[in-house]
Amino acid sequence: MNPFTRRGGKLACEGVLLATIADAVGTPVYVYSQGAMEEAYRSLQKSLMAAKPKHGFDICYAVKANPNLAVIETFARLGAGADVVSEGELRRALAAGVPAKQIVFSGVGKSRNEIAFAL
Repeated sequence: MNPFTRRGGKLACEGVLLATIADAVGTPVYVYSQGAMEEAYRSLQKSLMAAKPKHGFDICYAVKANPNLAVIETFARLGAGADVVSEGELRRALAAGVPAKQIVFSGVGKSRNEIAFAL
């Protein structure tokens, strides 16, 4: 799926002209394709399931990659957990609807307050 296409010579995402989005919210603006994210997630999930892992698997979205709440929410709705490295990222994952039991708080250098919050 290529969500970015041309309509009448103008660039569109999932059928919506980017110029229309820019007019509505201003620029600069980041435009993401929910359909493309969902397709990529389902493709990964299908591939992992086809491999028949002996011990199962969890897919976790790395919040550091893009902390946009709508992006995190999209993956959370699909069942993804979240990989976070700070209290701020942890708070974003929770706000986006990722269940606490599906959040991996990884990395080094955590403060006592961050660890206390995570617990």
